[in-house]
Amino acid sequence: MKSETTLQNKIRLALGRRANVRMFRNNVGLFKTKDGRNVQTGLCVGSSDLIGFQSITITPEMVGQKIAVFTAIEVKTEKGKVSPQQDKFIEMVGRFGGIGTVVRSVDEAMDVLKT
Repeated sequence: MKSETTLQNKIRLALGRRANVRMFRNNVGLFKTKDGRNVQTGLCVGSSDLIGFQSITITPEMVGQKIAVFTAIEVKTEKGKVSPQQDKFIEMVGRFGGIGTVVRSVDEAMDVLKT
C-alpha cells in the first residue's frame, strides 16, 4: 500500500501537467518554538491536503472571461478515513461553489478536474 504522502505527491505532479490547474500542499499542524510560542500551520483544522484552483472559461453570457474555482482535495489511501472536520471542510467548499472532494488515486483526481 502507498503512503498518503506518496499518493499526494503523485496527484500534485499529475495535476501540475494541466495548464489550467494549480494545487499546493497544505500541511496542518501545531508546533512550539524554542521560546515556547505556539505556531499553527496550514489553513485550518480539517482543511484538505491539496489546496488550489482550476481556471474555467465561463459561459458566453460572461463574454468568455475566466474564473479560478477554489479547489480542495483530501487525499486518502484505499483504507484511509476522512475525519469529521475534513468532511465539514469539503462540504463547505462545495456549498460556496468550489470543488471539494476526497480522492484515493491519481486517476480519481484527474477525473475530478476535467474541463
